[in-house]
Amino acid sequence: MYTPRLGDRELTARLAVSGAVLIEGPRACGKTETARRQAASEVLLDVDENARRAMAVEPDLILAGATPRLIDEWQVEPAIWNHVRRAVDARRTRGQFILTGSAVPADDITRHTGAGRISRLRLRPMSSFEMGQSTGDVSLTRLLDADFDGCTEQNVRLADLASRIGRGGWPGEMDLDERACLTARVDYLDEIRRSDLQRIDGLSRDPDNVGRVLRSLARNVSTPVSVRTIAADAGGDGGPLDADTVTGYLVALRRLMVYEEQRAWSTHLRSRSILRKSPKRHFVDPSLAVAAIGATPERLIGDLQFLGFLFESMVYRDLAIYSQANDAEVFHYLDNTNLEVDAIVQKRQGDWCAFEVKLGVGQVDAAAAALLKFRNRIDVGAVGEPKLLAVIVSTGYGYRRSDGVAVIPIGSLGP
Repeated sequence: MYTPRLGDRELTARLAVSGAVLIEGPRACGKTETARRQAASEVLLDVDENARRAMAVEPDLILAGATPRLIDEWQVEPAIWNHVRRAVDARRTRGQFILTGSAVPADDITRHTGAGRISRLRLRPMSSFEMGQSTGDVSLTRLLDADFDGCTEQNVRLADLASRIGRGGWPGEMDLDERACLTARVDYLDEIRRSDLQRIDGLSRDPDNVGRVLRSLARNVSTPVSVRTIAADAGGDGGPLDADTVTGYLVALRRLMVYEEQRAWSTHLRSRSILRKSPKRHFVDPSLAVAAIGATPERLIGDLQFLGFLFESMVYRDLAIYSQANDAEVFHYLDNTNLEVDAIVQKRQGDWCAFEVKLGVGQVDAAAAALLKFRNRIDVGAVGEPKLLAVIVSTGYGYRRSDGVAVIPIGSLGP
């Protein structure tokens, strides 16, 4: 059965205003099934050899069919981009095509802009709300309007949280048991390091080196770890890997959309502190970090510090999905005094909220103090007052503290 996605409404809205919509996301995140809910016909370029032959002879045959027409894994035949663009211009009708892709082709493929013709929609693995693990009673939409009334208790056991992180938000695996999900993620990363990275741009890469970089990213998830540190960590006793080589790996992983960078927030400060600009590094789903180091939910409970970083990465995944539905983006803050804010959600027109993410409720006091210190350090005359300062926790009640900082359990947070 199809599980409704937040992207469903966004796809409907984009088809209503654009000639074509490109759905981008990592393999197995549900792009094709989401597109099929609204497509009237389809062609699957990754498995249809006849369609690929037709591309070389008469590309218009690929575009013929009831609309919206789904062109799945379009990057297999990247020349289709310009044919879609021209068809949209010729037909002068909205909602003609849905393209899906699990890899971003080289920039020269899409150099001819799709602006006004092809709208881009990012799809990630499912959020806690989409999987039914959150009630959604605390809406990010309302938080960005400074509307927070608290919520009832969400009692999430640590073992259940670790299991959710290990299983991930992959729609095709919701009916599988935990062991099968963990195995599927290991296989997923194995395919990436052995073939996907080579296929994306034709460059030969050492699968063992790629695996070590993936493990280093996993060990440093949710941190602004430098490329140089990753290179040293991945090189091991044999000496560091070349930093340029590691940068190339990260670029390729971003093009596969399995790795993301949470950018640093650019703002004005009233203090003499200096902003640090390094991005935080995440997998598109924290289950990939678990797989990269060969962990299990039971082992995660034995390392609560690492579980805390994975929890933060899960919250980032959820906030990224909810933010997209609100025309917003998720940043982080870090300055040279090591004052840090885990997530800042800012709408395009400027409204923003700041969040600290803590695994244990016993860490709320320190997190709230950090948020208030951050609030006093920034120039609110330039960026405006935050709509909300909040600590996102793994369990418990949602409420507003006497200092004004909200406490929100992840099991209540939604779009």
